[in-house]
Amino acid sequence: MRHGPQATPRASVARSTAPGELRLNARPTERGLLAAVRDDIAFLKGFLQHPDQVGSVIPSSGFLEQRLIRSAALAQARCVVELGPGTGGTTRAFLDAMRIDAHLLAIELSASFHARLTATIDDPRLVVQLGSAEQIAEFLAARRLPAPDAVISGIPFSTMPAAVGDRIAQAVAAVLAPAGRFVAYQVRAHVADYASPYLGSPRAQWEVLNIPPVRVFTWTKPA
Repeated sequence: MRHGPQATPRASVARSTAPGELRLNARPTERGLLAAVRDDIAFLKGFLQHPDQVGSVIPSSGFLEQRLIRSAALAQARCVVELGPGTGGTTRAFLDAMRIDAHLLAIELSASFHARLTATIDDPRLVVQLGSAEQIAEFLAARRLPAPDAVISGIPFSTMPAAVGDRIAQAVAAVLAPAGRFVAYQVRAHVADYASPYLGSPRAQWEVLNIPPVRVFTWTKPA
């Protein structure tokens, strides 16, 4: 499940609902209908080109985005990694929910999605990295980023080779900060088979206000 971009207006600083925290406000409605249509077209094109890499034919809903934000506790996170940002809709939602002093590393396997993200999202907290989720430790080290408080994944574990899925799950578990959260939103439950041996049993919730409905799995690394 990936999402889509358009040049974001310079975000204004606003008070968070959590006392003592700041966030950047960049509301999706400011982007306009035309930008949303372009995002959907780019997303569908990416799915048709690489159906094994993109988890859905259309971007994630706002309801799913908000569930992911809550599940990952993004308002408190200092460092966040997104696996499979696609065209950037979820990425924008995450940035809007995050602290002004936080960092978001978005790892994208598709060169076309990576180029679109780089060209259309202007936020100093965001680093867009072309490459595989298996390289998460390498990318964090190269950017001198700390252990992430949250890793959020929309990449489809059900369509990747089992060895790759296992390596990604192991890499995520290894880099997570103590008490950090791994949140994966998936149509199928394959991700649980990969991540549970490393992180234990997840909490699973359905988000039905999304096309298609997806399960949101949340693991918390032992402190």
